[in-house]
Amino acid sequence: MYRSFIKRGIDIVIAFTTLVILSPLLLIVYIAVKTDSKGPFFFFQERIGYKGVVFKIYKIRTMTDKKRTNHQEVLKDNAEVTRVGYFLRRFKIDELPQIINVLKGEMSVVGPRPGLPDQINSYNEDGKMRLFVKPGLTGLAQVNGNIYLSWPERWKLDRCYVENVSLLMDIKIISKTILIVCFGEEKFLKKSNA
Repeated sequence: MYRSFIKRGIDIVIAFTTLVILSPLLLIVYIAVKTDSKGPFFFFQERIGYKGVVFKIYKIRTMTDKKRTNHQEVLKDNAEVTRVGYFLRRFKIDELPQIINVLKGEMSVVGPRPGLPDQINSYNEDGKMRLFVKPGLTGLAQVNGNIYLSWPERWKLDRCYVENVSLLMDIKIISKTILIVCFGEEKFLKKSNA
């Protein structure tokens, strides 16, 4: 019942409320991004969604407006990240436009992060399981190491989420996400590894 109906209803309420409340912030961010560097405000990228369907993800551009042919994971010390972009990435503000993807039904608030289309060929059995739910703004792997984990480690956590989707688990993941945004991923990792 939760997976089929209630989760979607909660997604719509959270996404719409967040969009309304954060509209002034997004306007300020728009001005900052356009002032800081040349290029568009939004950054679009193809990602894999539910059942392997490809869709375009919305993000705020955080890097220089340079054409790239390969899509590599961007670490915090990447020289192509702009000054404003560094701040946006630190507080996950660049991910906020994905609220639009949630409203469109392409994503959920909580779920495995959507992968790149060419990555699907490298999925192991755990990785394939992530296609059985809608991808999310945040997920179990994101609050348990995120980019500090190997892909197989992330996929194992994604599988754990898919097999145990519940309201309680979603609340825990959202709560932990807020802590990570507030205090920083590195500090949170140190606490969990202590």
